[in-house]
This record gives sequence, C-alpha cells and structure tokens, in this order.
Amino acid sequence: MSIYKHYSFDLWLTLIKSNPAFKTERARYFHANFNHLGKTIDEVAGIFRSVDLMVNSINERTGKNIDAEEMYLMVISIINDYSTVCLDIDVDGLYNEMETLILKHMPLVYCSDSIDVLKRLKDSGLSTTSLLSNTGFIKGKTLRKILNHLEIDTLLDFQLYSDEVRMSKPNVQFFQLMLDTIDRDKHTELGLHEVIHIGDNPFADVKGAEAIGIKSLLINSNHLTISALIS
Repeated sequence: MSIYKHYSFDLWLTLIKSNPAFKTERARYFHANFNHLGKTIDEVAGIFRSVDLMVNSINERTGKNIDAEEMYLMVISIINDYSTVCLDIDVDGLYNEMETLILKHMPLVYCSDSIDVLKRLKDSGLSTTSLLSNTGFIKGKTLRKILNHLEIDTLLDFQLYSDEVRMSKPNVQFFQLMLDTIDRDKHTELGLHEVIHIGDNPFADVKGAEAIGIKSLLINSNHLTISALIS
C-alpha cells in the first residue's frame, strides 16, 4: 500500500451514484410540465440522457462548464422539437424544483467500502483528502447538501466543483486549483508524486491527473474498487 500525502477524489460513480427514483421523477416532472408535443416519458428520459452525455463531452473537451440551467433549457427545447418555448421559463425556480426533487430522492453511496476507506485515510492523520468534481444537471451547492446528508463532507478537507470555478476536468488549471488549495500547514513539503487523484473516467480523471504530473487510480469502471487504496 502506497501512502500519499493528499488524496483527490472524483464524485459520481466514484464515491456516490444516482438514485434511479430521481431520474424517473425528473422525467415525469418534465413530461407533465414542458411537454407540449406529447412526447412519451421514455422519450423525455432519453433526451435527458442525450443532453447529459453531450454536455459532459463538451465540458471535457473544452475544459469549461455548461451550467445546469442551460442544460435544463436544452432538454425542454429538444422535448418540443427545438422550439423557443423555453424562453419564458423561470430557470431559477426550475432549478429549485429539481433540487427539492433530488434531496427527496438522495443519491446513494457508491459501495459499502466508500465511507470506510475515506475514514481510514482521514483517521490515519498522515493524509488530507478532497473532492474534484465535474457537475451537470446538479450544481455544487446542491452536492454539498447531499454530501452533508451522506456524512461524506466531514471526511473531506475541501470540495471543488466545476460550475463554481468555471472549469471542468481534465482541464489542467482545475487540477492546479486542487493542488493550490491543499493545506500547506499540514504538508509543508509536497511533491507531485505524493498526490493521487482517484476516479472512474479514463479521460477526465486519469489523463487530467497525468497532465498535471500527479498519480492517478482508475476505479469502478474497471476491475478495481476504492479498496485498492488500502489493500
């Protein structure tokens, strides 16, 4: 087991995963409220998936960030065959509705080992930990509430979200921000080889880490799990 001074984690599909009930209820909400052309619920759900994949790809390729409100407007426009019906929508009110919905149908801890590994890293007293997460339909301000509910926030020294800093992984500047935010009172001397980033995405997580010169570990999308950090 290699001991690193700082562990940076991705969030989705690394530490947490979606609650299927949220996506179902979200599709029902848009089907009932923004579906002027009578699309089926399955079609609405498919549009959400397409926009999510498209925006995620754009953010990764540009290193920038498309906001949640813009994504919801894209979904509404596509549901209505790319009409401009969405121009009069209260986007702030819509996001608040979506936040209420996801807090009702909370995401889940990715696996039983997730919390245990974070606790062991934190309790060792040798390392600091942080979150480096791209966002999509769910903003950082909401994710902070979720991690508080799941009792993950106390196991992290800080959290960085793409929508709050206008940068997305694998943008090197986003990784540099993570390095610059590490508490140097705890790590007065910190080499790049003493920092590791853990995530499920070979492009955003692994290539981003490699580009800045830190270690990386790909988990969950391959044969490894978070337990590899302490085994």
